[in-house]
Amino acid sequence: MARPLIISDCDEVLLHMIVPFRDWLGETQGVTFTMNGNDFSQSMHYTASGESVPGPAMWSLLGRFFDTEMPRQSPIAGAVDAIHTLSAHADIVILTNLEDHRQAARTAQLAGHGLRLKVYTNQGPKGPAIRAILDEYRPTRAFFIDDIAHHHGSAAQDTPEVTRLHLCGEPTLAPHITCAYTQGHAHARIDSWAQALPWLLEKLKEDTP
Repeated sequence: MARPLIISDCDEVLLHMIVPFRDWLGETQGVTFTMNGNDFSQSMHYTASGESVPGPAMWSLLGRFFDTEMPRQSPIAGAVDAIHTLSAHADIVILTNLEDHRQAARTAQLAGHGLRLKVYTNQGPKGPAIRAILDEYRPTRAFFIDDIAHHHGSAAQDTPEVTRLHLCGEPTLAPHITCAYTQGHAHARIDSWAQALPWLLEKLKEDTP
């Protein structure tokens, strides 16, 4: 029987990423990470020289972090309990922008925090992937949760029927990112699970006959 479906991102929605990534860079890679507006590429500098980390090296460091440092990531406050509560009312899957060979590691990582969820990996805008998931599940209603504005823009374009919540649970990052709600691409911007959970439950209730 079809149920509502929640499609959620992982990093900065369910698990902290920027802070453990920053700490790992400083402790082991000789790189200082300072959030600089929305431009991730301008946030990383070699500590000794002050020079910017070039694009290829930046993406290599990010990949190495996910290959070796996932145990550094901890849950966003309230996220685990919220997902357990929501699972009584909807199916929940994860749509994460990691390369496909990291799907198993992400699945195991989440399971280690008590979240046994199906994980879909993706590269690039998420709208097409959301459409494919909807075609697979055919839910009665669908929700999308992500911390990055352009993924909400992609979802709004490709799956306008989906209710979209912009949530960034990392307080050091949230003030610096573009807001999908003010852009008109998300239905709400809520950066804490303490507030997001009742909002989602209320929206799910609207789907109940």
